[in-house]
Amino acid sequence: MQTQAPVNWQHILEQIQHGSLKAIARCISLVENEAPGYEAFLSALPATGHAQIIGITGPPGAGKSTLTDALIGELVHAQKKVAVLCVDPSSPFNMGALLGDRIRMSEWYNHPDVFIRSLATRGSLGGLHPKIIELTEVLKAAPFDYILVETVGVGQSEVEIAGLADVTIVVLVPEAGDEVQTMKAGLMEIADIFVVNKADRPDADTFYKNLKLMLQPAFHATALDTPVIKTVASQKKGIAELYTAIGRQLQQVQTTDKKYRLLAEKAYYLLQKHRMKNISKEDLITAIQKENITNIYSFIARFY
Repeated sequence: MQTQAPVNWQHILEQIQHGSLKAIARCISLVENEAPGYEAFLSALPATGHAQIIGITGPPGAGKSTLTDALIGELVHAQKKVAVLCVDPSSPFNMGALLGDRIRMSEWYNHPDVFIRSLATRGSLGGLHPKIIELTEVLKAAPFDYILVETVGVGQSEVEIAGLADVTIVVLVPEAGDEVQTMKAGLMEIADIFVVNKADRPDADTFYKNLKLMLQPAFHATALDTPVIKTVASQKKGIAELYTAIGRQLQQVQTTDKKYRLLAEKAYYLLQKHRMKNISKEDLITAIQKENITNIYSFIARFY
């Protein structure tokens, strides 16, 4: 049996810092698959990257992929280098990304200033990839200006993306009125920018006005400065205004304590994952079945 050659992490880092898209893609695969030495590599990454992370989330069907595609075009037009991580639902058979073809973004795959990678949630309960923090750190080592992270938009992804991104965009459509009512507390807390996409649809203006009303200080004290942008992403309408709003929000983020809260969220997530590293869900199922466990609290006490 042929042994696999050890990874030259230093060489890969040098290539990444020079913007080699091939090296970035290979490094992401190595980190995803926990190749020997990947943790030491991540620990040694230089804190020189200036890329800012833009999270894009929202319910399925809101047009997140189309909006992301239009935003890429706006950033490229502004001569920015962009990396995109698209987190897709996992196939239950091979844990691969179900929407990995990303047809809507196909025009950017060969663009020298754009890197796109589809990732599977791999069973994560929220909407993000289990190694999303590590992968964004890899991308920060490359000469990108922005890193876009588009989530599945289900479960806890809206909360998770807020712990990762410098700016979080929540994409909604005019038909989402009832959903906003049930989710408004969480959405208000994590959204830095609301986008009302497909704004050419009936009742879009009414939904826009109602959303703005909900953001008034009488209803939610912390949401006063949250901009609401109307877009028709398929026609590239409103994208320039969205880009301007992103720039303003990024400037505000740097003058608040949000940066430290984000770092604390990342540290908590990584520590939690490290502590759980040797605990397999399948092993737990097997043990519970074998021992016919009825008291789950006495069962988990053995792991403390």
